[in-house]
Amino acid sequence: MYMSTDEVRNAFLKFFESKEHQIVDSSSLVPHNDPTLLFTNAGMNQFKDCFLGAEKRAYTRATTAQRCVRAGGKHNDLENVGFTARHHTFFEMLGNFSFGDYFKEEAIAFAWEFLTETLQLPQERLLVTVYETDDEAFDIWNKKVGVPVDRIVRIGDKEGGKQFESDNFWTMGDTGPCGPCTEIFYDHGEHIWGGRPGTPEEDGDRFIEIWNNVFMQFNRHADGTMEPLPKPAVDTGMGIERISAIMQGVHSNYEIDVFQKLIKATAEVVGHDDLSNQSLRVIADHIRSCSFLIADGVMPSNEGRGYVLRRIIRRAVRHGNKLGAQGVFFHKLVGVLAEVMGSAADELKKQQELVEKVLRIEEENFGRTLERGMVILNDALDALEGKELDGETVFKLYDTYGFPADLTNDVARERDFTIDEEGFEKAMEAQRQRAREAGQFGTDYNATIKVDTNTEFCGYTGTEGSGEISALFVDGEEVSSLSAGDKAIIILEETPFYAESGGQCGDAGTLKTASGLFKVQDTQKLGNAFAHHGELVEGVLAKGDKVEATVDAERRAAIALNHSATHLLHSALREILGEHVAQKGSLVKPDNLRFDFSNLEAVTPAQIKEVERLVNAQVRKNHVIETNIMDIESAKEKGAMALFGEKYDDEVRVLSMGDFSTELCGGIHASNTGDIGLFKITSEGGIAAGIRRIEAVTGEVALDAVEAQNNAYEEKLVEAAKKAKSLEKEIQLLKEKMAAAEGANIMGKVEEISGTKVLVAAIEGADNKNLRTMVDNAKNQVGSGIILIANVAEGKVGLIAGVTKDLIGKVKAGDLVKMVAEQVGGKGGGRPDMAQAGGTDVEALPEALKSVRTWLEERL
Repeated sequence: MYMSTDEVRNAFLKFFESKEHQIVDSSSLVPHNDPTLLFTNAGMNQFKDCFLGAEKRAYTRATTAQRCVRAGGKHNDLENVGFTARHHTFFEMLGNFSFGDYFKEEAIAFAWEFLTETLQLPQERLLVTVYETDDEAFDIWNKKVGVPVDRIVRIGDKEGGKQFESDNFWTMGDTGPCGPCTEIFYDHGEHIWGGRPGTPEEDGDRFIEIWNNVFMQFNRHADGTMEPLPKPAVDTGMGIERISAIMQGVHSNYEIDVFQKLIKATAEVVGHDDLSNQSLRVIADHIRSCSFLIADGVMPSNEGRGYVLRRIIRRAVRHGNKLGAQGVFFHKLVGVLAEVMGSAADELKKQQELVEKVLRIEEENFGRTLERGMVILNDALDALEGKELDGETVFKLYDTYGFPADLTNDVARERDFTIDEEGFEKAMEAQRQRAREAGQFGTDYNATIKVDTNTEFCGYTGTEGSGEISALFVDGEEVSSLSAGDKAIIILEETPFYAESGGQCGDAGTLKTASGLFKVQDTQKLGNAFAHHGELVEGVLAKGDKVEATVDAERRAAIALNHSATHLLHSALREILGEHVAQKGSLVKPDNLRFDFSNLEAVTPAQIKEVERLVNAQVRKNHVIETNIMDIESAKEKGAMALFGEKYDDEVRVLSMGDFSTELCGGIHASNTGDIGLFKITSEGGIAAGIRRIEAVTGEVALDAVEAQNNAYEEKLVEAAKKAKSLEKEIQLLKEKMAAAEGANIMGKVEEISGTKVLVAAIEGADNKNLRTMVDNAKNQVGSGIILIANVAEGKVGLIAGVTKDLIGKVKAGDLVKMVAEQVGGKGGGRPDMAQAGGTDVEALPEALKSVRTWLEERL
């Protein structure tokens, strides 16, 4: 029976929904609140706290189609991708989970029913494995399901390894939940080489694992003790690519419908005809991981998740270059991917424009990186004394510059060199080991605080309430009572205190009884319990006491204003910058708010002003902030924005501010947008590649910020005015000095006409105010004579004439200036001894100055 990949996915989810499982959306590829994981690499990741007992949900059975990436950290398949039938950087894991509900018998029965009845796989093609000592699972398979003994394989501990080190025994870490596995294999047929699991030929491709049932049965302690869990759990996984290959009658995952469409599209964009080329498979795989990682907020960078993404992109681009791709091509496959992934691509479709832009920019940048890498590689080869390039250099080119080892080998071979492949692999293995160590769960399960009770939150409508103390903890240990001075965690059955979540910080306040006063400094979640962190400042408290709980109302109100403003900011950024903007984190505190979002470029000052204006316009509209409880599907139909990667219950709170903002939110908010008063952005900057951060303030804090800003501007204006006045004085002194120097320079032009000393000179760029000083200085130096100075500045002519008193009977300064001014498009006059004028015809000045000699000869 043929089934498309999308049909397989839907059939699996519907099957387990019919078995009373809650369908849970795939979580983000960036693990939610789990720093121990590089990427989501298994279906159980989002349920980790449920398995640990730190979280309780409204359901005890779940099913998912989880998107996963294995390209770094503990699980790294990158080097094999494209060259084997089943290695991928990105894959989907179909899973069903039980949190203390059903166990081995039901899990095994569900798996067998789905495979043999829903998918109609022939039973004779299936065989199973169990952990060597798990007789219970063996008997279920044999006696209840009816699998013959010769198709059940017991898998023991690895040779030379410790107890429970087996492919069929799962552990979360050195401590914590663990248990045996039972796996289901599909026999592709005798025509394909390979042996049954547990044989020397098990790495062949004939028998392929398609389903793994993990039975979390024990709690392993640090001393190795295996304590039976009170509520055993089930975690299963089946790779959708593997089962789709079987359903489509092909052997390799790369032959299924999704990959065939991607491979054909890749061949078209790179201009290659041979669809069997392995480089096409590499690119088809890599576009999946790269696109979904970017859609989930990972941006190319030089560290952490961003570095792994960059490596995958560069590997894909390199394979495109090998196929002869001209120009950038990789980003052109995103649209095709969004189509072929069907129902699994909803988030990708929303982010398609951003994903394409990031890939295009990264590919363009890698083109320049290739050029730099070639320079470094050629320099290294030129400096070689022998014929082999050392492995450390090959690794450095690969690790630091993103220069693939195969490319290094190609270039070296072209120049008759070889590379130290063993040394390179040694350096690579050291890196893998570091990644494996970083990928381990870093918490001792048995050292974490586990709270079985739930806390009912009653703080949406007020800041006061009462609740009974259900648990007390000091230094992680549960105690029965507290004394004054104890720093502790108090768990209440009911509380008005909001526990930090959704970016909103936890409440502070007091818990009070007749015999004690506890000051709450912060409120956090421990699973479904609310943990009040603080100190008993007086008296005593005991488990079972009923306390009067009072939240710091003024602090809560400030937080609410900032939280509501954060929603308005989110919508405003999407309207001003584009729909690609997605929230990547937030922190709402009493004194300010912080909002992280995806955007490739810095937000310009003009855009900042637009965002502020838009938010404040919504504040002035004074929208009623409405909260409605509805099911998740109705919320989506209403257009509510959800944070991808966040976990939501079946029923959600939908927060609306007019028609401007509609989001899912469980936080505390103002009653009306007008309560915000004023919104002011205080900073904008980048915190990671493609991730920006805005910080802002509201209400009185915003007014204080504006006032402080205005005061700062006023101080700067006063300082600027003082500085300008000082500079003006300096400039005037300089001009006077320059005028004196210019006056001294022109004295060399003094000549005699009819026995009278005459100075006619043209200068440029002088201040007309200083011309009088120049004339006075010249008259003093000649003693008796006639002076005419023309100054050309800013496209105009300035004229000044001076005549000593003993000569004004023959020549008057006003007449001389007037005669010259008329020739340069001006007019003027003045006293007999000093006169000024101006003109606009600079080109006529030389001839006008020449006429002065003739004019003077007629009068002297």
